Amino acid sequence: MQSEIKDVVFDMGQVLIRFDREEIIGRLGLGPEDEKTLMREVFLSKEWELMDWGDITDEQAAESICARLPARLHEPVRRIVLHWDEPIEPMPGMAELVAELKEAGYGVYLLSTASHRQPKYWPRVPGAELFDGGVVSAGIGYVKPERQMYETLLERYGLKAEECFFIDDTPLNVVGAMRCGMDGAIFHGDVAELRLHMRESGIKVRA
Repeated sequence: MQSEIKDVVFDMGQVLIRFDREEIIGRLGLGPEDEKTLMREVFLSKEWELMDWGDITDEQAAESICARLPARLHEPVRRIVLHWDEPIEPMPGMAELVAELKEAGYGVYLLSTASHRQPKYWPRVPGAELFDGGVVSAGIGYVKPERQMYETLLERYGLKAEECFFIDDTPLNVVGAMRCGMDGAIFHGDVAELRLHMRESGIKVRA
């Protein structure tokens, strides 16, 4: 018999807010070669991964990346690493979903792979004030889909895995949650589809 879901856990990037790497780089108004360089040297860099693990700060990452790039790209690097969240772009329909869940009595939590800077922009995420808590990878030294990431959330807030429903845009991260005993759904950008999956798991949300 399936346990009743009491808590809903959200990823952040590409779930609560947009995080499109090509779009972020495209805002800078650079040529295609520079855009390709920034994609490789920033988003696909070891520094970006180390930020998510919490091993280095965002400022240290920007400095390290700039050290191997020409001076004309230093400011674009800093704008990506330190200001990608300006502006915050909410994922349509997600803040409303969070509010509906809270009104229905569900606990709402964040589980995000993100850097030490996340607490600075989190208050600007629509619906952030409704969350009951959360875990960010840089703060604990683990990233999804490592088991410790999910278990930290469960232990910190006294949650039961079988009573949690996890939402993430990355299939592997949802599988990681399921291996810890949670239910979950992959978010493809369609809130109506997500609501259907949630109702199928017994969560009381509108169509």
